Amino acid sequence: MSGTSEGTGSAADSIRSAITERHPAVPAVPSRADAERRDYRAAFNAAHLAMAVVDRDGYVVAANEAFAGLLGSEPHALVHQCAADLVDLAAEARTWAAYQEVLRGRQARLRCTRRLKHPDGHSLWTEVTLGPVPGTGDVLLSVSDISDRRDLQARLRHLQMHDPVTRLPNRALFFERLSAALEASSYEHGGGTGRIGLCYLDLDGFKAVNDTLGHRVGDRLLTAVAARLTQCADQSGYGRTGGHLVARLGGDEFALLVEDSTGTEQLADLARSVLAAVQEPFDLAGQRLSVSASIGVVERATDGTSATGLMQAADTTLYWAKADGKARWTLFDPERNAHRMTRQALSSTLRPAVERGEFELEYQPLVDLESGVVRGVEALVRWNHPQFGTLTPNRFIGIAEEDGSIVQLGQWVLRTACRQARRWQIEQPSDAPVFVSVNVAVRQVWDSDLVGDVAEILAETGLAPQLLQLELTESAVMGSAGRPLQALQALSDMGVRIAIDDFGTGYSNLAYLSRLPVSVLKLDGSFVRGFRYEEGTHPNPADETIVEALVQLAHRLGLTVTAECVETAGQAARLRRVGCDTGQGWLFSRAVAPDVIAGMIGRQPPAAPDARPDGAAPQPTGP
Repeated sequence: MSGTSEGTGSAADSIRSAITERHPAVPAVPSRADAERRDYRAAFNAAHLAMAVVDRDGYVVAANEAFAGLLGSEPHALVHQCAADLVDLAAEARTWAAYQEVLRGRQARLRCTRRLKHPDGHSLWTEVTLGPVPGTGDVLLSVSDISDRRDLQARLRHLQMHDPVTRLPNRALFFERLSAALEASSYEHGGGTGRIGLCYLDLDGFKAVNDTLGHRVGDRLLTAVAARLTQCADQSGYGRTGGHLVARLGGDEFALLVEDSTGTEQLADLARSVLAAVQEPFDLAGQRLSVSASIGVVERATDGTSATGLMQAADTTLYWAKADGKARWTLFDPERNAHRMTRQALSSTLRPAVERGEFELEYQPLVDLESGVVRGVEALVRWNHPQFGTLTPNRFIGIAEEDGSIVQLGQWVLRTACRQARRWQIEQPSDAPVFVSVNVAVRQVWDSDLVGDVAEILAETGLAPQLLQLELTESAVMGSAGRPLQALQALSDMGVRIAIDDFGTGYSNLAYLSRLPVSVLKLDGSFVRGFRYEEGTHPNPADETIVEALVQLAHRLGLTVTAECVETAGQAARLRRVGCDTGQGWLFSRAVAPDVIAGMIGRQPPAAPDARPDGAAPQPTGP
């Protein structure tokens, strides 16, 4: 209808002349042009495609029977009517602007989809096409019924956007709805709460159902869960046409989206009802199943919220619910999330930090309780992080153990500490050498050749094996067997001292203790804190009895005992009275730089003026 050849243009001009009858001069003798005009007029009127000719002002010049029938009118009755009103072209600003461009001849073609009202009352989807009639200035408008095609597209979209098992909206539709809700809220200026909520749910132990009862039963369970979730959402006050969406995101994960939420309490109520509903037993074709769910709950203002950010928060909160014991719902906590993000940032930069030299060691003296002389030092690592400042071991050692970077970091700590101990020995030859104590994680024993590393570093630095002490936590040592035990024995045979750190908080398998190659017990600070004896207070005799018994047992096994977290002179006196060998804590010194330790070697250190007062946080420990 929008051809460009001259023949087509002439025919189109003839159509317009025949239909509009606006040419006053009609030949007396019928010509071939007259016949063509009659033929085109007949074809125009008989066509099944609804068509109308529209002038440059937008008014109908002529309409065929199909067009009139589509609108429930007669062709002559549509002449001089506004074409845009007949097919609703002014409903959208963009379509209206394009239509005006076609009328002015600045745009060659327009195609759009419109939903029109049929005379019998039902609606139908149509495709409206407009194009110029060459050489006339008029526009040919055609309307085709595409309702069947739209219905097919709708059915295909429904299949594409819904889960075949539960019939719930799937992940694609969920994110489409979520994005639309956030976008719509950003343009609204009233009428809504400006907030959005999400319950992100995961079934606990669903894999076991599939593995033991089969996927058919698993699918039935998912369908039953979906029905209960939908019922909970309906009962929460929205109704099926309200601002909620229940979707299956995949596997055993579901989401309940609440648009225009009223606050966290509303989401908490929904989460409670969902949790209770899921925990009710399911009867599935003779199978009675009981399951639980973990739910992450997020509720926030839509302003500044993205779909990705909301889902990340929901996923994190669901992980918290799982980690906290499952069968519960957990509300998103920005502070906890900030800690998690910090932890992630530390994890991603820990390995390169060793290579960049961002770590340093400080040393805390181990003092002979009888003479007050420094016998050794414990090496404590610090991370001078470019973003977070100086970090103590409790901020990053756990991360290093999880991702395996503890091996690389531990080697650096061991080498640096041994080198420093040897340097003190060389620089102060007249003083008795002090040993250096280094913390070792059990993963270092499993993931590296610890014995080989120690032998290499001792040979490299020239430090005597007797001047190196390796500390492992009680739970790690007491559970040692196979390779770890063999490694400890090899280190002990080499002359390296092995110490159990935080003794009294782990397995406390005293019978097993006698079979381990251990030379030192370090009493956990919780025992020492019970020794606090200040003016106006009375000690608990049970604390002293327990510590005294541990010290006597250690001595009978040939072990020495170090007390951690010694903070007051009263504690030191009582520990000395029960036979404790060495003490470590803020009474003597905090962890300090190597040059400060150099001034303490061979001398009796004064009590630290900043010893920790009662109630302060315990001192940090670590490699």
